Amino acid sequence: MATRPTIRRAQTADTDTVTRHRDAMFAEMGIDAGVVAAASGPARTWLAAALADGRYVGLLAESGGAVIGGIGITWLDLPPNMNTQLDRRGYLLNMFVEPVARSQGVARALLRAALDECRAQGVDCVSLHASDAGRSLYESSGFSPTNEMRLRLA
Repeated sequence: MATRPTIRRAQTADTDTVTRHRDAMFAEMGIDAGVVAAASGPARTWLAAALADGRYVGLLAESGGAVIGGIGITWLDLPPNMNTQLDRRGYLLNMFVEPVARSQGVARALLRAALDECRAQGVDCVSLHASDAGRSLYESSGFSPTNEMRLRLA
């Protein structure tokens, strides 16, 4: 990549690209192909609606007219706590960079743009679930581990 990528907001017309990135991200994390395929359709439906109504903000990196990566933000409505006095938080998801564009600062540019968007929306607390591959990026950007636990009910 000769120049820094251009970061733009995803539109509903980008739903297929965001879905493809999401599927590829999970595949690279070692999630079973059947599980990824089963989740893809429902995720695409949700993404299309959420891009349209603002529940999901997608940011796409472009270089030479091609989309080379993306990240998403969704908004969490939670009570204030010891970490923030605000009731709205940002949650980052679906970070993916095309293999040919990796190690060129694309993920860092996307993360920076996502954090700028969170600040612009008045959010002061942002969380995410890091893949092993992405953990160092997030830690070097100031994220720290938490004690979250999860129980699947179905």
